[in-house]
Amino acid sequence: MSRVILDQHQRPLRNLRLSVTDRCNLRCSYCMPEPEYVWLPREDILHFEEMEQLVDVFLDLGVDRIRLTGGEPLVRRDVPTLVAALAARPRITDLAMTTNGVLLAEQARALADAGLHRLTVSLDTLRPGRFRDLARADDLDKVLAGIAAAAPIFPGIKIDTVVIRGINDDELVDLVEFCRQYRAEVRFIEYMDVGGATHWSMDRVVPRAQILQELSRAYGAILPAAEPSSAPADRYRLPDGTIFGVISSTTQPFCSACDRSRLTADGLWYLCLYAQGGLDLRRALRGGASAAQLAGMIRATWHDRRDRGAEDRLTARDRVPLIPVDTLRRDPHLEMHTRGG
Repeated sequence: MSRVILDQHQRPLRNLRLSVTDRCNLRCSYCMPEPEYVWLPREDILHFEEMEQLVDVFLDLGVDRIRLTGGEPLVRRDVPTLVAALAARPRITDLAMTTNGVLLAEQARALADAGLHRLTVSLDTLRPGRFRDLARADDLDKVLAGIAAAAPIFPGIKIDTVVIRGINDDELVDLVEFCRQYRAEVRFIEYMDVGGATHWSMDRVVPRAQILQELSRAYGAILPAAEPSSAPADRYRLPDGTIFGVISSTTQPFCSACDRSRLTADGLWYLCLYAQGGLDLRRALRGGASAAQLAGMIRATWHDRRDRGAEDRLTARDRVPLIPVDTLRRDPHLEMHTRGG
């Protein structure tokens, strides 16, 4: 059995978000608002076998929860093959995926057959015109079809909604009602100033308190669904028992319990969503490093971890978008679509 590895704030290494591609078939305004992007070189993208090798090292060090992300993971060819390989590893107790849903209808069954445990779909609006404005694509029907196809296969499917003032903050009740029909759990996410969110401003953030207030007006008293967890969402219960979540990562960060790290599709390992640099595991792996050597690098890096990026941002004066556009174009690893959400 692996020994628990703790960082400088006594947070365990447990939860790995694995980006399988930096490419995406949408251009959502809170993630990819610019007209052009610099992509990772294709020769640097890890093969599935390399991803499996690195996952095995992380499993040896105590990780037991894997979430596949992107970019959009379903644009990577044959991703159910990777899912099947990971699902065959019994030490992975939770194997999940976050997708924008555009390609989900045609792949949901293959993902389930491959052994995927859980699924999260991003859905920020139910209005076609608004979807086109937010995502710069006319694909809302495909996303809704993907949810309809996946919901019976993945009980408890989650729907993630980034709430932006003046954009979609009038759809909170609509989204709760939409999720009811699929027995899905909606999670409202505060707009974050990470990576390429170059249009972010604090006045566009709808804080958790306001989200709860709006839903209380519609449904009555809302109570916490108390549970011990390091998950980012605080869960709440409506009077009829419906559960929903709020991820208040901008106004009330959860850094103190964060056990997440992120591995990009080209093998850079990031300890925080706000981190400016990562550990290059691809170079070590392709340079012939053994599993023991890779484990030593990971163990030492996590042990030294002090990152509390969202809390640091909360205390910043004159808070503006985190990274200028010209810097993003020089280093695509700083983008959210590269390191995953």
